[in-house]
Formats: sequence, C-alpha cells, structure tokens
Amino acid sequence: MSDAAASPSGTGRPITVVVADDQSLIRMGLRVLVEAEDDLVLAGEAEHGRAAVELVARVRPDVVLMDIRMPELDGIEALRQISADPALAATRVVVLTTFEHDDYVLDALRAGAAGFLVKDSDPVDILRAVRLAASGESLLSPSVTRRLIASVRDQPERRTRPHPRLGLLTERERQVLALIGEGLNNEEIAERLVVSPATARTHVSRAMTKLGARDRAQAVVIAYRSGLV
Repeated sequence: MSDAAASPSGTGRPITVVVADDQSLIRMGLRVLVEAEDDLVLAGEAEHGRAAVELVARVRPDVVLMDIRMPELDGIEALRQISADPALAATRVVVLTTFEHDDYVLDALRAGAAGFLVKDSDPVDILRAVRLAASGESLLSPSVTRRLIASVRDQPERRTRPHPRLGLLTERERQVLALIGEGLNNEEIAERLVVSPATARTHVSRAMTKLGARDRAQAVVIAYRSGLV
C-alpha cells in the first residue's frame, strides 16, 4: 500500500477506516475490500457498538462503516455518541445494514450519518461512500433515497414551509435543489440541466452551503418542505 496515495479529502494521506459489525464474515469482507485499495487504510475493527465507540475515540479514523444491529450498544446509539464528541468532529460514519426500514434510515440520518447503504450494495458503491464521506459529502443508496423522499412526502400534514435561507439561492441553485429533492445524483442533475458533472457538483455544493444543509439527505427534506418538489 502506498503512503503517497492521494486522499479525496485533499490531505495527501490515505483514508483511515474503522469497521464495526457483529458478524465476523461481514467484517472480513469489508476488511478485504478496504485493504485492497491503495488510498484506504484499515484502522481497526469492532464487534459491537460499545467497542466501536471506544475504538473510534482512540484512533480517530476518517470514516466508520457501522452496522445498525449490534450487541451491547446498537449502531444508532454508537453513532450518536460519536457525533456528540467534539474531538471526533472530523470522523464521518457510513451506516451499513441489511434493513431499509424508514425508522432506521431517519434515525441514522438524525444521528449524523454521512451515508446509508444496504450490505448487499455493490462493493464499488461502498468504496465510493467511504471516499465521499472522507471528502465531506454523502451517499445514500437509491432505494434509501426513495424511502426518505416517500417518508417526507407521505407525512399526513405536509405543509409547505420555505426554508429561511431559500432566498439566498440563485435560480439555477433552486433548480438543482429541486432535482436533489427528486433523488437525482450529481451525474443525473448534470444530464438534466445539460451541464458538465463538475458544474453540477459546484451548484449542489453552493446550494447546500447557503442552506446550511449538513448532507444530501437534509437537502432532500428542505426541498420537500420548501415546496420545490
């Protein structure tokens, strides 16, 4: 593994990753996946939530791949404790689970998850989620995005309440926010608007920054609550 591998976060060092899952087979698969990449380094493994919190506090990794259902302390509570620790502000947690129930999705996002993927996601998507999380972005699997959108859309008393910072957005940024609300990724937004992927990423980044959106999932909620979708 080369120490000179460029990190997506721009630090010039490999991305450190902690794997937390109570199933040894899953941990082994994720370990092999991480160790096969030149720009990633496995910083440790944990078999339950309490061990994960202790390990993360000790090694301060860039990214944690966290299971939800674990003994002693579940992944959601472990995520809450990690997110609440100011010393771990730079650590991003990507939730991996076999379940896609709305409660898990929303609880994980409220707790500060930087991404949410099901365990049968393509390895390429898992690696992409790690790199995006390390660079401060987020990734939700398409099915999770659809569930999030549906949960907001189907609220019994959905009221349009424009976000207080919505007026800061340019017309193009409002268009981009609406497309995020439809569940489109950056490449799909670029195609819809007939612009380059780089331009789409810039519009997405500026819109989220102006709105103070922590991640893409929060941007989806803002788009729906603001009546853009």
